[in-house]
Amino acid sequence: YPSGNLAIIITRERDQLICIVQEDELRTTKIRALFQSDGRSTCYYRNGNEWINMSIHGGQYLDQAGNRLRRWMWPNLSPEPQVPLSPIFISLNRHVGVRILAQDKIFISFLAMGRQAKFNMGTKAQVIVSAGQLSPPARLGEDELLLLAFRVRILQLFDRMRGCLNFPSSEQWNKMQPPMYLMTQAVKILELCMAADISDELRSSIKAIVNA
Repeated sequence: YPSGNLAIIITRERDQLICIVQEDELRTTKIRALFQSDGRSTCYYRNGNEWINMSIHGGQYLDQAGNRLRRWMWPNLSPEPQVPLSPIFISLNRHVGVRILAQDKIFISFLAMGRQAKFNMGTKAQVIVSAGQLSPPARLGEDELLLLAFRVRILQLFDRMRGCLNFPSSEQWNKMQPPMYLMTQAVKILELCMAADISDELRSSIKAIVNA
């Protein structure tokens, strides 16, 4: 961002790319959007609630209270006629926008100081079903998710303490980003929360812990 805060991170984990959009804030690393090359993506409102959630099956668009406004399936996943996806455009903040045109046309645009960068995080991921398909992995319970969230938060605090010791000037260590492995762990916990059968209140609490 023009402020110097990190806006977009693109990293690779094993065989997939991950794109993380952060809020323009100095003291936090609040995640505003997460895009993965396996077809899973989530955008968040500023208050941390889900805005758009997509998978290889389709997606849904929610309001700030969590009510579903729109839902769609990607056309290539069903032989039946599908209602065409009307283009979606949202502004995460005044610098970052997301445009959804199709499964393989999901664009993140960054505009600042008269210059623009654009990334296509769309994919043609397909659902593969076979007779020998394994059952889905067991989902974590509430206690396990909370423990994972607190573990990441403790590691974040230790990293900040090291920054304080190495850079006594608060102007320097306040601008330091957490290590990439901590950001990746925070993203994984948020994914597990989306798949888990837990209350919205607990899901919001876990998001607040890892994004504090």
